Amino acid sequence: MKRAPNINLLPDIPEDVRAAVLDVTTRLKDLPGALLPVLHAVQKALGYVPEISVPLIARELNLSRADVHGVISFYHFFRSKAPGRRVIYVCRAESCQAMGAVKLEKHIKQRLGVDFHETTADGAYSLEPVYCLGNCACSPAIMVDDELKGRLTPERFDAWLAAENG
Repeated sequence: MKRAPNINLLPDIPEDVRAAVLDVTTRLKDLPGALLPVLHAVQKALGYVPEISVPLIARELNLSRADVHGVISFYHFFRSKAPGRRVIYVCRAESCQAMGAVKLEKHIKQRLGVDFHETTADGAYSLEPVYCLGNCACSPAIMVDDELKGRLTPERFDAWLAAENG
């Protein structure tokens, strides 16, 4: 007699991903509206929310996979692929735009050869938009990982990039 497939089986998940997700969900699943805090904590732990982790997160929070996937895909902050070794956030708020961020953004995209939400071919840099870094007095601004940089011009970006790769 043929058995029906077990729909509760989870895909093979690397042990580091499984451990991180289970640690986070165990700590946070009882919070009201736990999904967002869980996704933030998983991304903080792993650098991204791996697609393969969605079924495990859904199971641990008693949600559907569609619920979890929908939140990850709706909020641009969440990544489903590993980021580059450095993440460059370009401020797109009004103050930065008024001070040259559009020109800077185009320059950075051209220099790195990527668009927003992409990673350079060598895995060195990921480029992400952000809608305010709180550095309006020093517009235009970017943040590299956790380091804020203000009054940035295409030339200053190039100098930083050269020093970074020097």
